[in-house]
Order: sequence, then structure tokens, then C-alpha cells
Amino acid sequence: MPNDIPILNERAQTLLKALVERYIADGQPVGSRALSRVSGLDLSPASIRNVMADLEEMGFIASPHTSAGRIPTARGYRFFVDILLKIKPLDHVEIQQLEGQLHPENRQRLVSSASHLLSDLTRFAGIVMTPRRAAMFRHIEFLTLSEKRILLIIVSPEGDVQNRIILTDRSYTPAELSEAANMLNQHYAGCSFEDIRRRIHDELKQLRENMSQLMTAALEAGSQALQEASDEVVISGERNLLQVQDLSADMARLRNLFELFEQKTGLLQLLDISSRAHGVQIFIGGESGLVPLDECSIVTSPYEVDGKVVGMLGVIGPTRMAYERVIPIVDITAKLLSSALSHS
Repeated sequence: MPNDIPILNERAQTLLKALVERYIADGQPVGSRALSRVSGLDLSPASIRNVMADLEEMGFIASPHTSAGRIPTARGYRFFVDILLKIKPLDHVEIQQLEGQLHPENRQRLVSSASHLLSDLTRFAGIVMTPRRAAMFRHIEFLTLSEKRILLIIVSPEGDVQNRIILTDRSYTPAELSEAANMLNQHYAGCSFEDIRRRIHDELKQLRENMSQLMTAALEAGSQALQEASDEVVISGERNLLQVQDLSADMARLRNLFELFEQKTGLLQLLDISSRAHGVQIFIGGESGLVPLDECSIVTSPYEVDGKVVGMLGVIGPTRMAYERVIPIVDITAKLLSSALSHS
């Protein structure tokens, strides 16, 4: 929690917790009379109004123009999540149901299943960053396209095929291209491009200069091709957000949100930042740094393969979400995906 947030006394914390929970439940601004009923405190409406005025002055709650009640701000949600929230663990039956839908099988299908699960369980948008993998190759080929354009064909260990065009300073004969491909395939298949660069640094010096240029270009292009292929985000349930009144009331903002989903670059950057932290991370409103998500919260968690973080998953929904339920769903799904991928 940011250091500049004031410390609240127990009474203020109880009232803020009651206000946030009530607002999350019904989406209506909460007045002092309603708070006196649900807070469990023996306070007069006037005393409650005084505390609410203090909370508003500190930026935890705000007063909509059309109502005498109050609603939480992003700062109020942050204090609630960090200090006041009590997580409701998923029960054994729910966890078993999740396990049953994440079988160790095709990796891409696993990622897609996890995204759909997150969406179905929360009724928001589920997002999963596909597992990062080392940029390795099983087989490489070179094909001449024109005098100084060569097609690089890379087959990954998983059987995925990526193509890249290499522009060269000179033309290469079929025999030269075959020689370069054979060297890579015979000595370095199954290695990452980064490892190959290190291992053949001295060997490249011993090659004819023109061959050295071709090999260096191939390693650079191949590494980039496989890395780009693995940096993807699978999103499910975006249409659920059309049913969220807090978001659908502003169609321009919703349009920007769907453009963010389509572009995916900003989401990848956010998920990449999240992957450097441990456990569940929560971005509320503007904390994400992405303008289309100013009215949203993102709950993320890393997932692993054999103990190493390889990706992130999470849920995007309104700031008015049931955090006590969404957080354990994201946490358990990440653990189950880690287990399934490690055994696939």
C-alpha cells in the first residue's frame, strides 16, 4: 500500500469496509442511514456523517452529484483490498471442478481453457499470457527468394513453423545456403539462439566473412521470430463487460477498452511487469497506467513450469468487483495451470 495513505482508526475502517462491501453488492451510493444498519456500530447518523466527511476529505470515498450517498474511490478500494479484505477460499468441490477442466494436454488448449475458466467463473474478461519459451529450433532451412533476399524457415521443438526474410549484402548459392543450414542443424539443433550466439562466436570468426554475416543474420531473425510467436495474450469473455453497468454506461470508454483488447501490446507490457512480482497482484483504476482501464481493476497471478515463471493470467473487470471471490479464483487457476503445464 502506498506510504502516503493515512492511517484510519478502527471506527473509520469499519465504516469504509461496510460502505465498500455494500456498494460492491448493489452498485448504489451508500448513505449514512444504510451504513448505520450494516456497519454494526452503535453510532448516530450524525456521527456516521462526520466520519464519512473525513473519509471523503482523505480521498477514500466520493459523493456523486445525483445522490447524498457515497461511493468508494480507487484509493478507497486500494485500502479495502490491502487492509480490510477477507478472502473467501474456494471450497473443495469448486477446486475439483477447476482441476477437471485443466487437463495436461496441448499447451495452447490449456492456455485457452484457463482463459475461459477465468471468464466463466467471474463473468468478466479472462486473460492469459501464453508461456514464454526459450527461442530454440529443431530444424532450419534457407531458400533463395531473389538475388539478395533469403527465406529463413525455422521449425521449433514443438513443431511450430516460423518464416523470416533476410536481406543480404550479396547473393548466396544453393550450396552455400545448404552448408550454413547443415552446420546449424547438425551442431546446434535443440539449443537456444542465445546459447548458439555465445558458443559459435569464435567459430564465426573462422568462417568466411560472407558466411559469418549470413549466420549472424539468421540467428538474430530466428530468435526474434520465435520470441514474437510466444508473446501472445489469450482473452476470453470480453463481451461479459458489455453487461457490466459501470462500464457499459460510457460507450466511448468501452470502445477504447475493446481496442486495447484488440491491440494487446499494452496488456502484454502490464502482464510482463506483473510477472516480476510474487503472487497475486491487483491494479485498481489508473494504477495500471493504461487509460482504457481507468475504470477497471485487474487481478493477476504468475504461473510456472517446473518452478520457473513463464507467464501471467488474470481477470479484467470493473473496480466494483467481488475481490474476495475473484482473487482466490485467479490464484487457484494459476496454480492449477502451473501443475498442468509442468506435467504436459
